[in-house]
Amino acid sequence: MLAKDLLSDVIPALKTSDSGMDALNWMEVFRVSHLPIVNNTDFLGLISDTDIYDLNMADEPLGSHELSLFKPYVYYSQHIYDVIEIASRLQLTVIPVLDDNKEFMGVITQSDLLHRFVDLIAAHTPGGILELEIKEKDYSLPEIARIIEDAEAKALSFYLTQQEHGDRLNVTIKLNRSDIRPVLSAFDRYGYQVKTTYVGEGANDIKARENYDALMRYLDT
Repeated sequence: MLAKDLLSDVIPALKTSDSGMDALNWMEVFRVSHLPIVNNTDFLGLISDTDIYDLNMADEPLGSHELSLFKPYVYYSQHIYDVIEIASRLQLTVIPVLDDNKEFMGVITQSDLLHRFVDLIAAHTPGGILELEIKEKDYSLPEIARIIEDAEAKALSFYLTQQEHGDRLNVTIKLNRSDIRPVLSAFDRYGYQVKTTYVGEGANDIKARENYDALMRYLDT
């Protein structure tokens, strides 16, 4: 998924003739804290609501002020991971997108970015989640995938994090099934350490409800 696939079709670009109040009104409408200032297709930079409040002259055109705009952007062909990195690092609510000639194409909103990333990691798809703890030298994605598939399941997404100290990785896996017991048994057979699991509204919760209902029926007799 590339930046060009994430462009918003509603967020407007400001002109230097727009006032600070115009900018604040648009920010309120679209629930963002930044907007791009663009001259034709020339990206001049981002302005934030804080910048406008600091000017203390919201009724005047933005171009009448000496603005110190910062110019973060991504190219249209960059991956969503690059977009997430710059949005997180700079705490941006919109991320400007430029083409190969550095001409302004539009922005990606923080909200749209989050929704598309949720789709990317299959967060909405029912299924269990487990986290393995593995020595870095022992990590093998093909082997992990094979173990999961041998247990008649599929991995919908993987996420790796390096532990702060030591040489171990945490591998978070989203599965396509809620009953993950066969997968847990398979990892146990191959000597993998399962650090934690989460099944949401899956088999374990259903079983717990069945046990609870059976107890209630017993107590009512």
